[in-house]
Amino acid sequence: MGGAGGRECRGSRNAVFTGLSDIAQLSTNPLGRIPSLILDDGTTLIDSGAILDWLDQQVGPERALLAANGPARQQALQRIALASGTIDKVMGIGYERLVRSERYRWPDWIATACMMRYVRLAVHDLLPPGRYPTLDAVSDRCEALPAFKATYPADYVVPSSG
Repeated sequence: MGGAGGRECRGSRNAVFTGLSDIAQLSTNPLGRIPSLILDDGTTLIDSGAILDWLDQQVGPERALLAANGPARQQALQRIALASGTIDKVMGIGYERLVRSERYRWPDWIATACMMRYVRLAVHDLLPPGRYPTLDAVSDRCEALPAFKATYPADYVVPSSG
């Protein structure tokens, strides 16, 4: 594939986006997660952040997705971390549906409620109450459970980003 700032951006032809049960994915990523990117030299990148960093290095600073430094970089890294964390929670739901036997599934979508709690603690304006009533209902049901109440981090304070 060409055209990355006048240079050819190579390596993505070996990207691996496979199903949860595919043994090939485990051979490229010991965590069994996607995405994986196998570079032409055989190096495998297994995290979105690592892949984005590699892409930025290929295209140069004028076409990079992330700023080289400063608040814009910190905000972008924060968004990447939140997106990756959310994807991890969604993958937990996928695992529940695709891999776990139905008789062992938790009916209240615990992973979703955990994601909702975390996002509301860390970036409260991203999922304000009322925006997604169905998600609110799932979250509220789980938050009412004694196990959730017992683990609520009442003293949690989100660090300031700037």
